[in-house]
Amino acid sequence: MEVRRVVLGPGETYAVRLTGRGARGYVWTWRVTGDADVVAVAPGAGPAVPGAAPPGAAVELAYVVRARPPGGGRARIRFAQVRPPYPDEAPYDEFVLDVEVTRGNEAPPGSGVTPGSGGAG
Repeated sequence: MEVRRVVLGPGETYAVRLTGRGARGYVWTWRVTGDADVVAVAPGAGPAVPGAAPPGAAVELAYVVRARPPGGGRARIRFAQVRPPYPDEAPYDEFVLDVEVTRGNEAPPGSGVTPGSGGAG
C-alpha cells in the first residue's frame, strides 16, 4: 500500500491516477477521515481514447481531490480496490493520500507539491 502526502491551498486540486481492473469485477472506492469537510473527491476523466485498450486490459482511472475553502485542516483519503459482490474480501489494492489544506493559498516552503499533479501507479 502506497501512502502519499500533499499540501494544497483552498481551491487547488490534486489528480490521483489508479490502475483499474473493471474487467475482473474490481472498482475503486474511497473513504475520507480526519477533517473530511476540507476536501472533496470526484471521479476524473476516463481513458483518453475509449476502446483503445484490448478487452480485459487494465485501464488507468483518474480521481480529483479538491481542497475546500477556507482550509486549515488535514484529511486522509483511503482508496481501496474492491469487488462489490464480495464485501468481506480484502481489497486487491490500496492507496492512501494524506492531505493538508492550508489557510489561504499558501503551501509551506519545501512541501514539494505541485498543485494539480501527481498520481499513483
